[in-house]
Amino acid sequence: MDLRSLETTVGMQPHDLTDRERQVLDAVIQAYVDTAEPAGSRTIAKRFPLGISAATIRNTMSDLEDRGYLYHPHTSAGRIPTDLAYRVYVDDIMNAPRVTPSEYVALTTQIGGHPNALQTMLDRAAQVLGMVTKELGIAVAPSFDDAILDQLQMFPVSSERLLMVLVLRHGAARTIFLEIPSGLPPDAVDQVARVLNERLSGLTLREIRTTLRERLRDVSGANGERGLINVFLEESDQLFTGSDEAAPGLLLGSARILADQPEFRSEERMRDLMALTERRDVLREALRNRQSGPGVTITIGAENVDPQLANFTLVTSTYSAGTIHGVIGVMGPTRMSYEKVIALVEHTSRLIGDLL
Repeated sequence: MDLRSLETTVGMQPHDLTDRERQVLDAVIQAYVDTAEPAGSRTIAKRFPLGISAATIRNTMSDLEDRGYLYHPHTSAGRIPTDLAYRVYVDDIMNAPRVTPSEYVALTTQIGGHPNALQTMLDRAAQVLGMVTKELGIAVAPSFDDAILDQLQMFPVSSERLLMVLVLRHGAARTIFLEIPSGLPPDAVDQVARVLNERLSGLTLREIRTTLRERLRDVSGANGERGLINVFLEESDQLFTGSDEAAPGLLLGSARILADQPEFRSEERMRDLMALTERRDVLREALRNRQSGPGVTITIGAENVDPQLANFTLVTSTYSAGTIHGVIGVMGPTRMSYEKVIALVEHTSRLIGDLL
């Protein structure tokens, strides 16, 4: 599995832990993820068969704290993992992520059980992934700039309106309503559709947008046909844009799932969470560079550039089909079941790619 981090904590050192330190750190992280309570040496000794005494565990935890992997939340005798501890866990300690059969069935049936438009599928994927992981599901709708047009279809819906369907390679499609001059001859729409398909099929939307005027410059025809061609020339930037204006670039699952977690019991933390879901530009910017390659990308706490994400982990994976690609994943507190979340995010991205 390709686990990539876009940013790393400033000053982070190589993970040169001893076997004992790795075992203790693993146990502390597991205990804290399960209980949301600081883990003490006696709790670790009772719960995990490490084969060492509570005193040895306590000394090891003290060493890990000195090196920045654990910290005391206040006067508690227990300790909590730092962002660095979670990074070591993800990079070096955790087992290979696996999806359970029940999780596989839930994702496959709920996302892929019914054929849907891409936008509907992504919205559903974000919702289902959030429910299964108990985190906030997030998805970035794909850019179609590099998508190749296979066919353009037009269907009159009134005397002044057309439904245009851009059928893209690999099965995706975009639908756009187009205002047209009234009184077009009955066959004008068919004639213009034929010309557009002859001139534009096989090109990317970016190529169409930048060269449309040149490609249609010598097209002649009756007044009605020329009038419709002029509509395409005047509105090419909107008609052949790489993003779908009918759909937001960022899709979110239910934030209510996160609200039930201990990290958001305080009113202040809850307000921060709600502000993030309302300020979608923050999340959109955080995810902007995550479509550059395959694999799972994980940013933990302070690894996120924006300080508003300093208490969160983002786990995402790219989905793709040919030239169409986007991002699916989750956002949650740094106290996260990383093995489970990574496996589910990766599986969901593959599922979406297969459905595309």
